Amino acid sequence: MKLTIPTWLTLARIALIPVLVIVYYLDYRWTNIAATAIFAFASITDWLDGWIARRWNQYSTFGAFLDPVADKLMVSTALVITVEHHHTVWMALWASVIIGREIAVSALREWMAEVGQRGKVAVAAVGKIKTVVQMVALGFLLYREPLLGLPVFVIGEWLLAIAAILTLWSGYEYARAAWPSLTAEERKGS
Repeated sequence: MKLTIPTWLTLARIALIPVLVIVYYLDYRWTNIAATAIFAFASITDWLDGWIARRWNQYSTFGAFLDPVADKLMVSTALVITVEHHHTVWMALWASVIIGREIAVSALREWMAEVGQRGKVAVAAVGKIKTVVQMVALGFLLYREPLLGLPVFVIGEWLLAIAAILTLWSGYEYARAAWPSLTAEERKGS
């Protein structure tokens, strides 16, 4: 197996997960800044590895598998530590929606690949918008403190709610695209 630059970036993103958790829980005044910087760097590498793979044709099967796994691990970790630190019913609900959708869509993609229909559940525009809103929301929530008079945490909460709504929308779009394949067996049996 050849490790490409995009795959190395993806592996770096996974390696940053425990660093994010440790830094987030350190008892220093600057840890929110450091945790936000780690998460922002990971988010940028998510975009960068895809750009490099497309620009210089550095695709690999391993990288294609690992990239969404790394994204889901980083986002889930950021959601869990945010909910643990700010345990409200709304935070738990938004985090559950986002994590639950990721699990459901991953299972749907795996099943669609098994039946040879993976192309029907490709990433759509709403999913890309959801990702951007989600990453900004999590960055704000990790930062936590007001900045230049702006209530960063409150803005992050609202953005996370928007990301959860976009998550449901994109999950619906995936399910709608896959529905004919999901119900094909039942139609055959009728």
